[in-house]
Amino acid sequence: MAGRRRTVPSRGRSRPSPGSTASATRGGRVIYVGKAKNLRARLSSYFQDIGNLHARTATMVTTAAAVDWTVVRTEVEALQLEYSWIKEFDPRFNVKYRDDKSYPWLAVTLGDEFPRVMVGRGAKRKGTRYFGPYSHAWAIRETVDILLRVFPMRSCSNGVFKRSGQIGRPCLLGYIDKCSAPCVGNISAEDHRAIVEDFCDFMGGQTRPFMRRIEREMFAASERQDYEKAARLRDDLGAMNRALEKQAVVLGDGSDVDVIALAEDPLEVAVQIFYVRGGRIRGQRGWVADRVDEGGTSELVEDFLLQLYAGDSDAIPREILVPALPPDVDTFEQLFSDLRGVKVSIRVPQRGDKKTLQETVARNALEALALHKTKRASDLTTRNRALEEIQQALELDDVPLRIECYDISNLQGTEVVASMVVFEDGLARKGEYRRFVIKGVDGQNDVASMHEVITRRFRRLLDEQARSELKPGTEESGPMLVDPETGRPRKFAYAPGLVVVDGGPPQVAAAQRSLDELGIDDIPVVGLAKRLEEVWVPGQEDPVILRRSSEGLYLLQRIRDEAHRFAISHHRSRRSKSMVESALDDVPGLGEVRRKTLLKHFGSLKKLRDAEVAEIAQVPGIGPATAASIKEAVAAASGSRETVSVTPAFNAATGEIVEE
Repeated sequence: MAGRRRTVPSRGRSRPSPGSTASATRGGRVIYVGKAKNLRARLSSYFQDIGNLHARTATMVTTAAAVDWTVVRTEVEALQLEYSWIKEFDPRFNVKYRDDKSYPWLAVTLGDEFPRVMVGRGAKRKGTRYFGPYSHAWAIRETVDILLRVFPMRSCSNGVFKRSGQIGRPCLLGYIDKCSAPCVGNISAEDHRAIVEDFCDFMGGQTRPFMRRIEREMFAASERQDYEKAARLRDDLGAMNRALEKQAVVLGDGSDVDVIALAEDPLEVAVQIFYVRGGRIRGQRGWVADRVDEGGTSELVEDFLLQLYAGDSDAIPREILVPALPPDVDTFEQLFSDLRGVKVSIRVPQRGDKKTLQETVARNALEALALHKTKRASDLTTRNRALEEIQQALELDDVPLRIECYDISNLQGTEVVASMVVFEDGLARKGEYRRFVIKGVDGQNDVASMHEVITRRFRRLLDEQARSELKPGTEESGPMLVDPETGRPRKFAYAPGLVVVDGGPPQVAAAQRSLDELGIDDIPVVGLAKRLEEVWVPGQEDPVILRRSSEGLYLLQRIRDEAHRFAISHHRSRRSKSMVESALDDVPGLGEVRRKTLLKHFGSLKKLRDAEVAEIAQVPGIGPATAASIKEAVAAASGSRETVSVTPAFNAATGEIVEE
């Protein structure tokens, strides 16, 4: 058996519920719709100690006033009912794939006596065949303008069509042979519909039969010495080729496929979908949605498939390529197959053209998410709102105009480094970034490392303030923030309005202890934990929970991710240099001075390893024999060193692929 439950809050506008579930609302509104094979187990996972629940789930449970359920016979019926209720009630706690754009369609009104081709947006209508959606309306209009010389069907509005019939004179398109002018009786309704059906077949991917037919007619006209008709057919063939050039073949088997990819971060998910028909990309669609659920990629794919296809059987292709299979993939395949009337498969491509195409779609999703975050970060109003939300959530006296964030990076306790990034007014100040090499900590101890870096940074702040007790040329005492010799700000002269550390309670406590030991009591410290994006405050047992859609949380996440990226780049640089130095220790005749010269010239072990002996010999002080020894030592070190496994990750703040 498959069931449905609906969670309802105690207040809100009353709405009627579908079927026999009227008692479910009880004067409230639906806030969540979900399905489960075992309702007892599903509900038990929610109704437990509130401290064990995710913040979103805890909010949902504490807001709800009642739980209603409906029992159905099959999982397919459960999916259909879930989709219907999500569309009807728009539940607050369901993942919502809402597209804020209106994508254009190429529509052919087959229900009319004289069908019309047009570019439209919005909901689909019965009796109309749609192609797309496409990214830009101008691209569709350009393609249609090219094809109208081959398929001269009606493209005018109903008003123009009626007026031309009344005056007995076609519009301009009729005179330039881009319309067969059915409005004035130049062609019968049956012949015009035949042109329309040929156009639909061509747009649907059946291009080769038309191309071959026009070629045959062109050669036949040439043999009959009807060169005027042959020239016209030649131009028609060229028009179709130009239209096809805009839609390159990506799948050689000519299949109909929707290719879906996601780019995720803890707050948002970017969706990209390419529509492939007849092996050619016919359209593309993409948007960024708020992520209100803590589920993984499989759950996101499940929600996406349900919302995209369950209500539109015409949009379901024979094959759907996804980045991860939904948990109930067999149920989804059965549902979509029943809706479409033919077998529909959902799979993850493993090799070949389809795998390559999905990688392209995934890159588009990554770029869309990075662009979205860049636009969001550059908006002044949004940045001000983010800073105000941080101030209110943390109960700060002032808006934190300058925020510093610290992160620790190491590889199994070696080459331990730290990063400090600075954001002012919500924007990165990369000139204020600083790097630290941890010296007083042995092994992998992030807490002790955090204590050291905070101590070093704010001791420098105290030193800078003590050195500038009196401003030059005045009798006014106070800190001098600008170096009089260089005219630049002193490195550590500015005090932040908020210190953020990457980590949970242990890292926060270490940072606060550092400030206490230095006697600094006016700089607040918080920590941002990666797993649940919780904000930890020193001395508080429970974290501060910001809304997942909060601009303040988004800003803190960006700052934390930037500190992480900067720490990793510093760690990579030091690790590469140490590899070069260790590989060159045993090269005879290569002393410390020439080793440093070599390191400065190439910069990394990879570049040195890829260099030829002649290139190495061009470094001042390095002869051919020494260059050969260096090449041999570097090759031996590269072959024998232990391989370290790293996992790629997407940095939403910068749009870069980084390694954890």
